Amino acid sequence: MSGWTTDEMPRLDGKTVVVTGANSGLGYEGTRAFAAKGATVVLACRSVGRGEGAADELRADAGGEVVGELDVRECDLASLDSVAAFAEGLRDDYDAVDALCNNAGVMAIPRSETEDGFETQFGVNHLGHFALTGRVFDLLNAAEGIEGDARVVTQSSGAHESGEMDFSDLNWEESYGKWKAYGRSKLANLLFAYELQRRIDAASDDDLGVRSVACHPGYADTNLQIRTGEESGNPLMKVGMRLANAVLGQDAATGALPMLYATTADVDGGAYVEPGGLLNMRGAPTIGRSNDASYDREDARKLWEYSEEATGVEFPV
Repeated sequence: MSGWTTDEMPRLDGKTVVVTGANSGLGYEGTRAFAAKGATVVLACRSVGRGEGAADELRADAGGEVVGELDVRECDLASLDSVAAFAEGLRDDYDAVDALCNNAGVMAIPRSETEDGFETQFGVNHLGHFALTGRVFDLLNAAEGIEGDARVVTQSSGAHESGEMDFSDLNWEESYGKWKAYGRSKLANLLFAYELQRRIDAASDDDLGVRSVACHPGYADTNLQIRTGEESGNPLMKVGMRLANAVLGQDAATGALPMLYATTADVDGGAYVEPGGLLNMRGAPTIGRSNDASYDREDARKLWEYSEEATGVEFPV
């Protein structure tokens, strides 16, 4: 795996890949790589205008056309109605989805709530993706997949190590720390990804052709940090985020490699793909291990049950 690049991705002609947050950063670079290999990429974006702009940029960079089709659709993860509408539209137009990349997210923002009343970081980063995965699971199960199985790839972060699950206050109504909330949402991503694979394994008699994999991009220079600085209201934080990106960050294309590897390489379900370089913050993708809390089966069960009740979405596993 040392030195793995997009050159080693298989051809994806005839495959359909859904990428949330595809209009910028890791999602944008992932979309570029998938389309270059021939996949039809559904750009699931909160803003259709920004999504169309990103698609136009990708086509221009490719000399007017990309190999795969780019299909921009609205999907606001802060709205369960929007997620449901996106899934319904996808089902109307596609018979199968070979990969779902749960990539979009918000980071360390002042406390706010989603349309449905959930704390925004938990609601967008975890609950929105939980609902989306459940609503398109039948399309994943219907696919031929990549390297034998369809993929659900959930983007986490090294910040999961600072996360703690408090089931008495998942939405931070009692107190709120924006970085603690971000860490919890990223831990929730991993609890979900691993629990999904356990449930798939338990349903093996049903011959489900779906694999759930988690990934961590390292420290990638993307708009996520810039938005965090802007929304903090603190000019010094904005400057600090830009400086950190310049000094510490690897470019977004390199940061997207763990997601691309998790989607297209023959990795086991339940794997955790992360950069293999310094402090797992830089470098080519490798199979690693997230923290012990992310493998807590009781917390995963509780989170799954809460998420089903909160979103009204149930999985067939």
